[in-house]
Amino acid sequence: MKRTFLGEQPWWFWVRLAVLAFLLVIASTFFLSVPLLPSGRVVLEVGDVAPQDIRAPRRITYESAIRTAEQQQQAEAAVPPVYTAPDPNLARQQLERARQVLDYLGAVRADPFATPAQRRAWTLAVPELQGLPPAVADLLPALSDESWNRVQLEVLNVIAETMRRGVREDDLDSARRQAAERVGLDLSADEAAVTTALAQRLIVPNSFYDEEATRQARQAAREAVPPVVRTLEANEIIVREGQRVSALDLEALQELGLQQSRTRWTELAGNGVLSILSVLMLGGLLARFQPDVLREGRKALLLVLLILLFLALARLMVPDRTVLRYMFPAPALAMLATGTLGAPAGLVAGIFIGGVAGLLADRSLEFLTAGALGSIAATLAVRQSDRPAVFFRAGMMVALTMLATMVAFALFAPHPDLLSLGLAMAGTIANGLTSASLALAGLFLLGPLFDLPTTFRLLELSRPDQPLLQRLLREAPGTYHHSLMVASMAEQAAEQIGLNPLLVRVGAYYHDVGKIARPYFFAENQLEGTNPHDRLDPHTSAQVIIGHVQDGLELARRYHLPAWIRAFIAEHHGTSRAGFQYERALEHAGNPAWVNEADFRHRGPRPRSRETALVMLADRCEATVRARRPTTPEELVGVVEEVFAQALRTGQLDECPITMEELNLARQSFISTLRGVFHPRPPYPELRIP
Repeated sequence: MKRTFLGEQPWWFWVRLAVLAFLLVIASTFFLSVPLLPSGRVVLEVGDVAPQDIRAPRRITYESAIRTAEQQQQAEAAVPPVYTAPDPNLARQQLERARQVLDYLGAVRADPFATPAQRRAWTLAVPELQGLPPAVADLLPALSDESWNRVQLEVLNVIAETMRRGVREDDLDSARRQAAERVGLDLSADEAAVTTALAQRLIVPNSFYDEEATRQARQAAREAVPPVVRTLEANEIIVREGQRVSALDLEALQELGLQQSRTRWTELAGNGVLSILSVLMLGGLLARFQPDVLREGRKALLLVLLILLFLALARLMVPDRTVLRYMFPAPALAMLATGTLGAPAGLVAGIFIGGVAGLLADRSLEFLTAGALGSIAATLAVRQSDRPAVFFRAGMMVALTMLATMVAFALFAPHPDLLSLGLAMAGTIANGLTSASLALAGLFLLGPLFDLPTTFRLLELSRPDQPLLQRLLREAPGTYHHSLMVASMAEQAAEQIGLNPLLVRVGAYYHDVGKIARPYFFAENQLEGTNPHDRLDPHTSAQVIIGHVQDGLELARRYHLPAWIRAFIAEHHGTSRAGFQYERALEHAGNPAWVNEADFRHRGPRPRSRETALVMLADRCEATVRARRPTTPEELVGVVEEVFAQALRTGQLDECPITMEELNLARQSFISTLRGVFHPRPPYPELRIP
C-alpha cells in the first residue's frame, strides 16, 4: 500500500509545482505592492505639490484623526502643571529656622564690644543672609530694642502667611515679592526695610511639581476631547493645484479612496518575503493534509487560478475605504475550494486570502481576523454540501461570524463611530449572501470545466433517471441491485474512514455498467440452472468476464461520464485473476505450463485511490458472500477476512494510499452491513389453507 507522496515523483512534477508556486508568489507580491490605478486615484504623499485641483467625488463625513489629535494636543497644552499641596510641616520647620536666625541676630545686636564691621560680618555669616544688602545689615544693630521686637514679630507673621498660602518651587521670586506687600504699614521705613529683607530670605518653597498628577491631568484632558468629525461636500476642493499636500488633505484623500501610496522597494521586499512564506505554508499544509491537490495537476491549477482571481478582486475592493471593502467575498474562495477540492484546501486558501485582505486594508488586524474567521466558518459550513440550501446557511454563518468579529473590535475603541460601524455591518451581511451565491454559481461552472466531483455533479449522476442507470436497471437488473448493495457497503465504510461517501456511492453505481453488453453471462442476471459459460471454453469465458471492464469504459465515454467515474470502472477488479475460468483452463490443459495466466487477468490498473479500493473490496465481499451463502455470523466474518487478505496478498492495494487502520474500519463496516442483509432466516412452515 503506497502512502508516500513527495518522495517518488518524476522531475516534471517538481517543475510543474515550482512553476505554480512561483506564479503564486509573484502574483501575491504584485497585488500587495503595485498600485492598481482606477479612474480618479492619485499618487500623492505629504509635501507633494498637487498637479491639479482635486475634488471630492461625493459627500463624506468621517472622523478626522488628524484634527482630533490637534484638539487633543491643544487640550493637553492648556492643562497647567500640577503641584503638591503646601506642606504645613515644612512651613513650621522654616518658622523655627527663622526664630533661630532672629535669636542669633539679637545676640549680635547685644554684644557691646563688637564693632560695626564685626556685626556686619557676623550677620552675613548666616547662610540665608549672605546676599543681604550692606545698608540693611548696618540697620540691624542701629534699631532700637522696641523696633527690633516689632521687626521680629512681623518677620514671623509674613513668613507664616506666605508659606501658608504655598510657595511653588518654580515661583519663589514671585512669592518673595508678594511677601514685601504683606509687611505691615504701621512699621517705620527702616523697620519695613529690615523686615522685608529678612522675610524674603527666610521664605522657602513648600509646594513642588507633581509629574504623575500632571501627566494624569493632561491624559484626562486628551480623553475628554470628542472625535472631530469632518464633512466634505460633493465637488468640494480638497487641495488646489500648485498647493502642497498636507496631512489633513492626505487623510481626506484616503477616506475618499482617492489616494494611492507609492511603491517602495523595502515594502516590495517585505511583501515578497511574506508571499514566499505564505505560499510555502500553504503547500506544506496541503502536502500534509490533502496531497492529492498537489499531486493532480488540474486540482493544483484550479486552486492557483482561484487564488489569483480573488487576489485581483481583493486588490480592487479592499483598499477602497467605503463599504465596498467589507463586501469583498473572501469566504467564497473557501466555499469554492472546499466544494471542488476538499475541506483542507478550502481552509488554507481561505486563511491565505484573509491574510492578504488584512495587509491590503492598511495592515488591519480587524480585517485580517474577520476574513480568516469568515473563511473558517465557510469551510465548516459547506464541508457536507449536498444541497444548495447548505450554501445559503453557510452565507449566514459567514455573516454572523464576521459581524461578531467587527463588533468585538468596535468594543475596543474608546469612541466607536456608530455610522461607520453600521455601514460596515450592512456590507458584511451582503458579503455573506454574495459569497454563497458566487460559490454556488462557481461550483456549477468549475465542476464540468475541471472534471471535478462536485456535490452537484455527483447528485446529478446518482439520480435513478440517468440514462445509463436506466439501461442497467432494464437490461441487467441483477447487476443493478448488486451495484446498489455494493454502493451501500462502500458508502458506509467511506463514512467510517472519512472519505467522500457520495463519491463512493456514485462510483459504485457505475462500476459494473459494462455488464449491459452481455448481461446473462454474469451470475446475478442468470436464471436458476442456466449458465452460458457451460457452453464456452475457459479462454472465451474469461475474455467475456474480463471484457465487461472495457465495455464499461466504452459506455462511460459514450454517455460522457467524467474521468473520476471511469476510474471506478477500470480499477474495481485491478489486475486480479478470473479464478474460476483459470481453474477450468488448468483442468482442460492438464499441464499448467500450457496455460498463459495473463490471459485470465484483468487489465487494471490496480486501485489508485482509497475510494476505488473500497468499491473493489465491497464488490468482492458482496459477490463472495452471495455465492457462498454463509449460514453463521462466523462464516460471514471468515469470508470477508479472506477477501481482504487475498487483496493484500496479491498486491491489489499496493498503489493505493490506504492504511491498515482504514482497512480494518472498512472490514468491520462491511461485516456489519452484510450481517443485516444476508442473515440466515428460519424456514417458514407451510401455510395450510382451511
